[in-house]
Amino acid sequence: MNDLFDKWTVQVRKGLLDFCILSALSGRERYGYELVKSLAGVPGLGVTEGTLYPLLSRLRVQGLVTARLVESTEGPARKYYRLSEDGRDTLDLMEEYMETLIAGAKSLRQQEGGSR
Repeated sequence: MNDLFDKWTVQVRKGLLDFCILSALSGRERYGYELVKSLAGVPGLGVTEGTLYPLLSRLRVQGLVTARLVESTEGPARKYYRLSEDGRDTLDLMEEYMETLIAGAKSLRQQEGGSR
């Protein structure tokens, strides 16, 4: 792969991380490490704990997720994250935008006869 593609993929991942975190929380509450494992399984996303926790903190400050600490019998307390109502609304807007953007990009390629 070339340098331009590598830089582009970094920017795409950065732009999609919030969307992916909110999506991962859409079904149920999860603790941080569980989120890391779930997101690390998404091909091409490349999420680590060092990336995830600052993003969760920012999303919490923005009011998109809530957090609660739960004592654990198997080690330190776990912080569980859940979507707030604003987070659900934002995720809905993000999903709609992503669908529109992808459809638009595909239509450009088809208009130009560039489909492979």
